[in-house]
Amino acid sequence: MTRKAMAEDSESSELVPRNSPTRKLPTPAAAAPAAPLLSVDTLEEIFLNLPPDQVVCLCRLVCSQWKEVADRKSFWRKRCRREGYHIRDALKEPRDWRLFYFLCKRRRNLLKNPSGTEELQHWEILKNGGDQWAVHGVRIPVPNTTITTNFVTSFGMCIKSQLIDLEREGYSPEFMDQFQPDIRISDRYSQRSDCGSLYKLSVELLHEEGQPVQVFYPETIYIDNARDEWNLITHVFQNYGPGVRYIRFTHGGKDLRWWKGWYGIRLTDSCVEICPAMDA
Repeated sequence: MTRKAMAEDSESSELVPRNSPTRKLPTPAAAAPAAPLLSVDTLEEIFLNLPPDQVVCLCRLVCSQWKEVADRKSFWRKRCRREGYHIRDALKEPRDWRLFYFLCKRRRNLLKNPSGTEELQHWEILKNGGDQWAVHGVRIPVPNTTITTNFVTSFGMCIKSQLIDLEREGYSPEFMDQFQPDIRISDRYSQRSDCGSLYKLSVELLHEEGQPVQVFYPETIYIDNARDEWNLITHVFQNYGPGVRYIRFTHGGKDLRWWKGWYGIRLTDSCVEICPAMDA
């Protein structure tokens, strides 16, 4: 095209309004192809290597496919298997594997202030005889060396109790009734070598209205002329049936010589745990 023709074409194009249908528009670039979706199996493997809280709180919110994978029963069952959370009874497979996983992951002591680090907070004092309950430093080391305090009793009977509301702690009635996980309790007690003492313990699994479903009432333990040492008492509730909504843990004791001060039984490291999975 000659320079004159090019100039004429340019002048004529300037005379055409921009919104004219005869005006030639630039051709748009072709749209980039959508990225292919990851397969469900690939996503599942990625999610298995992420922290579980991120899977629930972040990944499942991205899109419908990610939500489907994050909610799959097979995903949480596989996660349980990889982390060693195995059910005890094949006939009691959990309906909600995600709930089962998190209850296993967050297994903990349901008793508050089990060793006296908060003085007597969270405990209901039922009997406060002699010079009453007190919290002292341990006289001899506890197997769990992080524990440095214990409850001490006096020459009159000292009894305290704590009530655990299972639903408030995250264990729904449906889960407790359908799965009936093991409930493990333990308590450490010690006597002084220079003064005899007695020790009492009772643990009750309670119905909604407070009636006992199953109980553990070991005989009162009398200790005299024994060396200073920590003793451990344990019990596991199993196959207790439906209806358990609360756990009441009660313990205490006194000295056997009626000595003024705190020469009675010493208690620490008390524990109540819900154990959904089989211990390794």
